[in-house]
Amino acid sequence: MRTSRKPVDLLKASNLWKALGVAGFLGVAATGAVIVRAERRRRSYTPDEIRRRLHERLDGSPGEGA
Repeated sequence: MRTSRKPVDLLKASNLWKALGVAGFLGVAATGAVIVRAERRRRSYTPDEIRRRLHERLDGSPGEGA
């Protein structure tokens, strides 16, 4: 039994899977870079700065005050 696919069709399918694999890899790498960047920003605050920012956020939030 022969398949109706030509070698050119198989080559196109192979290139498609390669392109999807590369795109997936780049997406994972970009996501990792964004996470590392956000973590670096978060760690650059001193404990006093974090406390001050949290208090500012709490004071400015609408809702029941404690």
